[in-house]
Parts: sequence; structure tokens; C-alpha cells
Amino acid sequence: MQPIVWLLALVSVMELLLLFLILMFFWRLRRSETALSNLQANQEDMLIRLAENASLEQELVNSFAARQQELRHLDGLLQVRAEELKRLLDQATNLTRSPQFLREVIRKGHQQGKSPMELARATGLSLDEVELLLSDGELG
Repeated sequence: MQPIVWLLALVSVMELLLLFLILMFFWRLRRSETALSNLQANQEDMLIRLAENASLEQELVNSFAARQQELRHLDGLLQVRAEELKRLLDQATNLTRSPQFLREVIRKGHQQGKSPMELARATGLSLDEVELLLSDGELG
């Protein structure tokens, strides 16, 4: 009778071991399900963040395009102003080089007591030209 008892004890131990293994399997299965649920929740969060990032990126691209358009417009206005200023500067240069203007500068300078050398430097004329204009009596 002893072999039967041993056999029954062995079967009972095997059943307990099997029961323990099944419990361990279900416990690990439960942990895997929890981990999977956490991963799914994290994945949903990540998808939401990706959508937000894509939206922000699109806003940035749109803003950049608008800024580029505004810069092109401002560059065009700047070019127009630069051309206008160049034209005005050319006119002013031509005006300052006109004989009437130079005579007027020399006349006023002479009235203020400036020397012919100072007047020559101020007008860009040679000293001889300034002295000639002063001696002609045109300015007096």
C-alpha cells in the first residue's frame, strides 16, 4: 500500500505544483495586460502630442511664409526709397556744383570774413578760382 500512497502524494504534489504554475501564469498574464494597457495609454498620449506638434509646426511654417512675404514687400519699398534717395542725392550734387550756388557760397563766406583758402576747401574749387571770383567783383 505504500506505493499507492506515495503515488497519491506524488500526484498531489504535482497537482499543487501545476496549480502554482497556473497561478503564476495568470499573475504574469495580468501584469502583461496592465503593461499593455499602460503602453496603449502612452501611445494615445504620444499621438495627441504628435498632432499638437504637427499643428504648431504648421503654424510656424505659415507664420514664416507670412514674414517672408512681408519682407519681400518691405524690400520692394526699400528699393523704391533707395532709388528716390539716389535721385535726390544726384540732384543735390548737381545743385552744389552749379556755378550760381558756388558763387553764392563764396559771396556769403567772403561776407562772413572767411579766407580764400577756407572758401576753396568748402567749395572744392582751387584757390586761384576762388581768388578770381573774388577779384572779378561779381560777388561784391
